[in-house]
Amino acid sequence: MRILGIDPGLVACGYGVIDVANGRPRFVEGGLVRPTRGALPDRLNELFAGIAEVIRDLQPAVLALEDLYSKYRHPRTAILMGHARGVICLAAAQGAIETVNYPASEVKRALTGNGRASKAQIHAMVRERLCLAAMPRSEHVSDALALALCHWGRCGAGRGRR
Repeated sequence: MRILGIDPGLVACGYGVIDVANGRPRFVEGGLVRPTRGALPDRLNELFAGIAEVIRDLQPAVLALEDLYSKYRHPRTAILMGHARGVICLAAAQGAIETVNYPASEVKRALTGNGRASKAQIHAMVRERLCLAAMPRSEHVSDALALALCHWGRCGAGRGRR
């Protein structure tokens, strides 16, 4: 099974892809979709096109997407993230890819057993679980891979493996 994890953003949207075979996750690819700065509709269009290309090229079976937080200090951030998540969901729907949403606390708990784990702990677990020689250059990519690993663990294949 191929899982695409996405850490949504309008400045830098991280994606990470893993394959699961024989009960083990394997890193396939990770990267960033970086819309140019400009008007919101243009940035959303670029984000949509970038994610649609990733889906077309990598053919995932499922997309694991970070859910919106329930509380934001800056409500405008939540609104902008809603726009970003919307075009990501649209790209997945048009690619006939199932989308599953995970709150950050569930991703942290799935990888470390602690829903309040630090970014450093999450990134270390991503590196360990995927046997990566080095950490991904972008924390957005690492967060996206964490989402993919969370889905792997939650869908049954990775349960009990820490």
